[in-house]
Amino acid sequence: MAELHQTPTSLCCCRKSPPVSGTRCAGASGSRTSAGPSAPRGPLLDVASASNFRCFQLRHLHLDLRLNFAVKEMSGWTVLDLVPVQPGIQTLVLDSHPSLLIHSIDCKVPGAGPEEPVSLTYRVDPFTDYGASLNISLPAAAKPGRVIQITVRYSTTDGPAIWWLDPELTCGQTRPLVFTQGHSVCNRSFFPGFDTPAVKSTYTATVRVPDGVTVLMSASRSSYSKQDRVFQFSMEQPVPSYLVALVAGELQHADVGPRSRVWAEPCLLACAVKKLGGSVERWLGVAEELFGPYLWGRCDLVFLPPSFPIVAMENPCLTFIIASILESSEFLLIDVVHEIAHGWFGNAVTNATWEEMWLSEGLATYAQRRITTEAYGEAFTCLETAVRLDALHRQLRLLGDNNPVSRLQVKFEPGVNPSSLMNLFTYEKGFCFVAYLSELCGDDYISEFKFQSVVALDLIDFFLRYFPELKDAGQREGLEFERWLSGSGPPLFQPDLSAGGALTAPVQQLCELWGAGHAPTAHSLLTFDLSAWSTFQIVLFLDRMLDRSPLPQDVMSSLSVCYSSVFDGLNAEVQIRWLQMVVRNSFYPELPRVRAFLHKHTSRMYTVPLYDDLVAGVMKCVAVEIFNQTQRRLHPNLRRTLQQILFQNQNQNQTPTQNQTSSTQNPPALSVLSPSPPTFPLPAATATASAAAATTTAIALRDVNVSA
Repeated sequence: MAELHQTPTSLCCCRKSPPVSGTRCAGASGSRTSAGPSAPRGPLLDVASASNFRCFQLRHLHLDLRLNFAVKEMSGWTVLDLVPVQPGIQTLVLDSHPSLLIHSIDCKVPGAGPEEPVSLTYRVDPFTDYGASLNISLPAAAKPGRVIQITVRYSTTDGPAIWWLDPELTCGQTRPLVFTQGHSVCNRSFFPGFDTPAVKSTYTATVRVPDGVTVLMSASRSSYSKQDRVFQFSMEQPVPSYLVALVAGELQHADVGPRSRVWAEPCLLACAVKKLGGSVERWLGVAEELFGPYLWGRCDLVFLPPSFPIVAMENPCLTFIIASILESSEFLLIDVVHEIAHGWFGNAVTNATWEEMWLSEGLATYAQRRITTEAYGEAFTCLETAVRLDALHRQLRLLGDNNPVSRLQVKFEPGVNPSSLMNLFTYEKGFCFVAYLSELCGDDYISEFKFQSVVALDLIDFFLRYFPELKDAGQREGLEFERWLSGSGPPLFQPDLSAGGALTAPVQQLCELWGAGHAPTAHSLLTFDLSAWSTFQIVLFLDRMLDRSPLPQDVMSSLSVCYSSVFDGLNAEVQIRWLQMVVRNSFYPELPRVRAFLHKHTSRMYTVPLYDDLVAGVMKCVAVEIFNQTQRRLHPNLRRTLQQILFQNQNQNQTPTQNQTSSTQNPPALSVLSPSPPTFPLPAATATASAAAATTTAIALRDVNVSA
């Protein structure tokens, strides 16, 4: 694909006021992206949901749960306040999961006769390997415009959304802990409902727990009755189902700002508070100056044990973040700022389907970099961006420019797990597209679409309101929306990163010295003091040296002599990259450090990449030995993943276990379908990706640890 011949622009953003125009249709979020700006749109489809969500308006969701740590079970009920939107609806279909045991379902129709609930018949049908459909027969009293209350009583134990940790898997190793992780289609194993980002509602929850257990949820208000051991929660803003989150265990808190506090196990709290200090309020203030008021009230964070399957999750009012990231202040900064950015991009304005996840992640990545530019300067942001864009192009070299998974807009076949899109293209190619558009039209997107779910065409329509003269100029250079959204390969535009040259130039110079095929002289290295470099500089250096591997053994020996002791004193983000170089170059003198690292670190983000490299090279026997020594300290989900890596030849015919979460399991093959021809150049992807899709997530995790 030809690159644009265009002068790149910087990361800063000009602003242009939009022309006065009429009021936008409130129902735009329920539309489809395959039509032009003025063309009629069809009903929104979400092939990842078994539900008939288009037939109802979900007014409110209530959860009433009891947590039983002894048997690792959640039990209770959910109440859905629904309004049918058309006549003749006889069946309600909800997303569910085989791990949910449905006990009974009943219905109330307020104002339509007796207050006693009416028992309803139901059946559970298979849907995909990540869910089931719960089909409920509705009473005749269900009429358009009239509220009906559906109560589903159920229990659930080990579904993919619910992670029970025995004491030895927690940081303190004294009390058990449980958390949920709903992104992207896991919460159907937490509670039955409309598990699609197209549907948003308020929610409340009542949670009963044993004595000594603290419960937190992604909610704007909470209360606790110590006598009854009952926690009450209320989310007053509408959210999609995947953002309903819960954590319960031995948790304590400390305030770090007027609207933010840090939660963690007691042994972690002091470290977390020290690392964050007053930074959260500072970042929030910068974001508000850029994007308008923060809409969620609280901005709390809870640090979770290494078993947390991803780096961080933007649950509104309560970000979940892995405690392992506390080792690296710079990566902690980026990950927390990214989740704060989701308060505007992803939570307030949400992608309506998982086929367009870039609308959340690309925009949040753009917003994150606007915040860090204001808070820490353009050079810092350009350095971090260089690390991520390097990783993006590394993926492209591995997959090929024509691989369909590099497209922003991809159509799923029914049954494909949306986690297939959790890759760097979603983040970084989406960022490049948003950065280009923002140069032209600014940041008024949030005020336009807050608390809605949108599709790509909404963003394009909004952009064209600033430039109505371009409505018929979709093929103008730089405005090829079809190529941006449906084209595979690298971004058509990348921001100018020259403002970071003072930080990135020494890195590249050092890479060239070490990549010359022989060890550089001691004199030539005198000007490079890695102890004075930032984490991102060292990470960029090691990533680029990994790109040059395998290296001659004398070069590896010299690298070890010069830097190994320096890396030992740095954080895990640096250490894992050095150890990947050790493994990929079969440099046996450093093997004890690999063993020590894998004995210390039990999180997916640090174990999977090293095990992948150990198995791919000549050190598989070492990997098996380390796994046998450490497996008791690994979460069962991670244990199964590593067993698949270590013994993949023996397990080729085994199907993935339902207990693996969508954010981390090897996804099914991704197929891409061709939609009807559009009237505006915004067609969906039209090729097929099979085995490449299954490798994309692993490559993303190896090359860069991304947040949700």
